[in-house]
Amino acid sequence: MWEMVPPPRFERGTSRSTSKFLHVANLLRVFKKLCYPSEITQKIWTAVNMPEQTGSTEPQKSTDTVRTRRGSVRITDRLVKELLPPENGYQIVYDSQTSGFGIQVMKSGKRSFVLNYRIQGSERRITIGRYPEWSVLAARRRAEEFRVQIAQGIDPKKVRDEKYHSPTMKDLHSRFMEQEAQKVCDEYREDIERIYRQHFLPKWGSRKVRDISFSDCDSLHRQISKTRPTRANRILSVMTRAFNLAIKWGWIERNPTLGIEKNKEHKRQHYLTPKEIRRVLEALDAHSERTSCEAIKMILLTGARKGEVLKSSWDQFNEDLTIWSKPAASTKQRKPHIVRVSKPVTELLSIRREQSNSDYVFQSRNGKPLQDVKKTWASITEKAGIEGTHIHDLRHTYASVAISNGVDLYTVGQLLGHTQTQTTARYAHLFDETLHRATETVAEVMTTNTRA
Repeated sequence: MWEMVPPPRFERGTSRSTSKFLHVANLLRVFKKLCYPSEITQKIWTAVNMPEQTGSTEPQKSTDTVRTRRGSVRITDRLVKELLPPENGYQIVYDSQTSGFGIQVMKSGKRSFVLNYRIQGSERRITIGRYPEWSVLAARRRAEEFRVQIAQGIDPKKVRDEKYHSPTMKDLHSRFMEQEAQKVCDEYREDIERIYRQHFLPKWGSRKVRDISFSDCDSLHRQISKTRPTRANRILSVMTRAFNLAIKWGWIERNPTLGIEKNKEHKRQHYLTPKEIRRVLEALDAHSERTSCEAIKMILLTGARKGEVLKSSWDQFNEDLTIWSKPAASTKQRKPHIVRVSKPVTELLSIRREQSNSDYVFQSRNGKPLQDVKKTWASITEKAGIEGTHIHDLRHTYASVAISNGVDLYTVGQLLGHTQTQTTARYAHLFDETLHRATETVAEVMTTNTRA
């Protein structure tokens, strides 16, 4: 029936007053449980556990929380281990060495280190950590660090709460796709989505945006650069844009990608020769997959981007299929682009419209626009003997053929949908041969007429 209470033991590093306090506290708990009426026990207990207000002799109104202020002792590991849990609520024993530092014991027996402090006229309490994960020494040091912050006007609990509730990389992805992705073309938006899914979310999805460091970004860029340096640069551009938006939204103050150097890139511009173009057209006509092949042929004959062709719909063309009005949503510059198409393209579209019952020019088997032509293009390049040629090279080829036949840069830019002259200027070197032929023609005409 009676619970044996051991006498105080004095160990090295433990003061006599500390052990005496523990022994008296344990005795009172046993007496409260076995001998004394609850009213008498409460009076005895109140004598040891005084209210938090200095100088007050009134007992606390709530019996669910027991805190020692006047009876504070130097908190040690032994004290923490031997503290008995209260019957209700929680108990806090405060430290006599560090102001506001204490150990909180819950009814369940869980123990946590806390720090009480006042800042800007308000009483606050912050939990430092759970015992025994945190030792008394480590918790006291953290409490002293918090005290330094408080003296500087920094509220440690507010800082922690803001960090805990700050957005994650998953939140950044969601907000970008919801608000910013509409400002770029479909093809670029899909590429951004792939980059997030393949590189950002698996590594950083649950991490706070504010916790992503320069080292994280640089490591990812260097890792991808080992095998795909150009792709690594595209991923770095997406990272930079994402963190710039985070700065704009007030999530972070500095972009962690600052200082990362891009890999050197050699602009790849491959143009098909007239013989290669002929072999490609022959391979397209002989291939069994008509939808993909006709989409590729339209890319070649219009110089349009792959995404513009694959997502084209009949309502983008006029009645006689001679004018193509590309909506802003499908263009890279996010601006409408109206262009006249050639007779071969009109004939191709006419045949498809007669056979179509869809809203899309190039419909897939599931009724949606064709997503890609990779497999068909690989087959075509193999048959035409031009393996390694990219589908985007057809756009460069269109521009080179136009310039080689005397079409000026401005007109080429209009046909391709360029909004900046420097974009079309990449083809300027192709004018050299055209200009040479032109000057030879003029000279030949003049000298011939002179001799006559």
